[in-house]
Amino acid sequence: MRQENSLRSAARAAAVLGAALIVTVPGTANAKTAGVTVRTPGATVGPATPFTGVSSHADCDHGLITGGGVDQAIGTGPDSNGNHVMGIAPSPGGTTEYTDTPGVVGHDVTHWLAFGGSGSHSSPSFSTTPYALCFESNRIRHTQVVMNKIAGPSTGLSDRLVTATCPTGTVLLGGGARTTPASVGSLKPIASFPTFNDAAHDFGKKAAADGETHPDSWTAVGGIGGGRDTNNTTYAYAVCSAGHDNVRHVVTTVHFREVSGPDEAATGQTATVGCRPEDGSLISGGAAISGGNVTTTDFTKTASGGPHLNGSFPSDSAGNPVGDGTAGPTHWTAATHAGGSPSPNSYTDGWALCLNAHRRGED
Repeated sequence: MRQENSLRSAARAAAVLGAALIVTVPGTANAKTAGVTVRTPGATVGPATPFTGVSSHADCDHGLITGGGVDQAIGTGPDSNGNHVMGIAPSPGGTTEYTDTPGVVGHDVTHWLAFGGSGSHSSPSFSTTPYALCFESNRIRHTQVVMNKIAGPSTGLSDRLVTATCPTGTVLLGGGARTTPASVGSLKPIASFPTFNDAAHDFGKKAAADGETHPDSWTAVGGIGGGRDTNNTTYAYAVCSAGHDNVRHVVTTVHFREVSGPDEAATGQTATVGCRPEDGSLISGGAAISGGNVTTTDFTKTASGGPHLNGSFPSDSAGNPVGDGTAGPTHWTAATHAGGSPSPNSYTDGWALCLNAHRRGED
């Protein structure tokens, strides 16, 4: 289980050491910078009633969004089963969402939304904290958001998978997932991960594996328990570089970790994964609760309908969320929960997406 958020100050100090990963030489001619700073406004309380949701946003005053995350407080006892992530997605500002026509929906986005939802249990202790990863680089100066969506899942104990793919000649920088509406309490995104639009990855159904480079797509999986609704929708978002930026020597590397569990009712699990110094900077991450083997087979959900995400966020190596203003975070943590029923053979999956924006041979 994760440590309490009171450890964030200590985590921030540790994470600042990761700033050494940022390839930045201010004032030096031809230096190729690639730096990330985390912004978070803190927690938004709620939802306080069943079958409702809350939204919160983190914003970049400087730099562009490459990715973002969410962390939730869930309380204790039976109520802890009810709070779940409903979405993590780029936004044009405030609480506005990209939910209309699929395709390129935004440019140079600087806002990130996080959504929390409640099922049949709610508690005043519920809260949702958003994180924005704000990116500055003199190699990648502009970004674009690609959205794709699919109807469902709409029947009990089912899932729906959808993939957003970056335009040819651009670089995947991050992504997100969203499900609607909040009134269907067992509907939630259960996976959000980098992948490839190719046959080897079954066109997004198989996740990027540890050490793979240059993913071009982002997949979201929506899962549902016992609820049903004909208007359910699952959205995938890919944050990509702009087509006119020179990304010839930009290298993105995926790191992945899978951990067994949570299997028992009302328990949680985490998986933390990081970037190596030679990978450059952490620019985003992903999370899933699955039936396992997500990088070698098509994604499968757990047999139970209750397992859900409670977090996907930048962290220190111990899995503690980093604080507002942290420069150069080095790790990403996925936090999952079994819900109110046993969930045997469940797995927690975490991804870190790392970027090296140097030309070969440059310091």
